[in-house]
Amino acid sequence: MASILKVDTLTGNTTAKTVTVTVGASATQSLETGLVKAWINANTGSSPATNDSFNFSSITDNADGDESFNFTNNMANDDFAVGGMAKSQDSAGTRMAALNFHANGGLSGAIGTSFYRLNMHYANTTLRHCNLTTTFAIGDLA
Repeated sequence: MASILKVDTLTGNTTAKTVTVTVGASATQSLETGLVKAWINANTGSSPATNDSFNFSSITDNADGDESFNFTNNMANDDFAVGGMAKSQDSAGTRMAALNFHANGGLSGAIGTSFYRLNMHYANTTLRHCNLTTTFAIGDLA
């Protein structure tokens, strides 16, 4: 007979952040490690606007196609993973924009515990505002 567990909080017995779950037949993983820590769906045009999000406090429009995504709750370090997609803001049809970390200023200018900075561009490297940008972060919260 299947059981239903209803709780408001899960806390590890040994340490508060350690909750292990069984995945598949016998593999286990940390529940916290497997969760997305922040995600956002936004219009990153000339006046960035969030459509929906989790754990993002704001978007900084640094220049055309150059946006910083700022966390509400910081990450533990700058070793977290980032992914995402974007659609350019133009009338030339549907074009996907490539996302990459901001190149100027070294690693500290591209990713930190409180933010990450992405450039959105076409294959010709022209930075573009995007009317749809979705991105997320996976890693450990501070």
